[in-house]
Amino acid sequence: MVARIVRALAARPGDHLLEIGPGRGALTAQLLALPDITLDALEIDRDLAALLRVRFGDSPRHALHEGDALEFDFSALARARGGALRIVGNLPYNISTPLLFHLLEHAAAIIDLTLMLQREVAARLGALPGGKDYGRLGVMLAPRFQVQRLFEVGPGAFQPPPRVWSAVVRLSVRSQPLFAVSPRYAQVVAAAFSQRRKTLRNALSQILTAEQIRACGIDPGARPETLAPAAFNTLAETAARAALDRSGAAG
Repeated sequence: MVARIVRALAARPGDHLLEIGPGRGALTAQLLALPDITLDALEIDRDLAALLRVRFGDSPRHALHEGDALEFDFSALARARGGALRIVGNLPYNISTPLLFHLLEHAAAIIDLTLMLQREVAARLGALPGGKDYGRLGVMLAPRFQVQRLFEVGPGAFQPPPRVWSAVVRLSVRSQPLFAVSPRYAQVVAAAFSQRRKTLRNALSQILTAEQIRACGIDPGARPETLAPAAFNTLAETAARAALDRSGAAG
């Protein structure tokens, strides 16, 4: 399975790789066998980090960073390496969603992400409007990332085997975002999906009126899971203009 992940990554000479959560180094060893790449690894566990230093410390192409991926500055590392990063790893399932949001903030410093995730999270990444898996995570990532599901991984690939299936996905950063993302995009998307059963009229009542939603060409009675990402951005642009109007009136 490790070899399959390396093949899926399809690294090229000159790539700057970053492995998140190298653990005991099974994937690390195969990545270091690739020609003409640099490899940084990010590990939060002190004991595992010590093991990795002993195992790979002599490699001039390997650098270990001990710390929390949720706080790591991926953009600073890309600047230090002189080029955008290709990120690979088995994301800790309990932090996969907040970590993906953190990586989104550094999209300009990333080429792509080849990640193993819980299968249910992977399904949410590439879900289309109207499906049960469509929600906040996929909508937030859609403007910047193109999602490709590569293959699934059964519990037997792990020791001890977990109770869930996993999936390996590739998230490629778009050369140009699907649209110019409004500064209110995240706020509108979060509010819309805060309670999935609510209509847009109710979910966005603190941000937009029903009339403002309708003026966007969107039915206020629609549910958020029926809207494409661009429609959320239209609502966000309207919310931004409304906020400016309110601040101007107050001034």
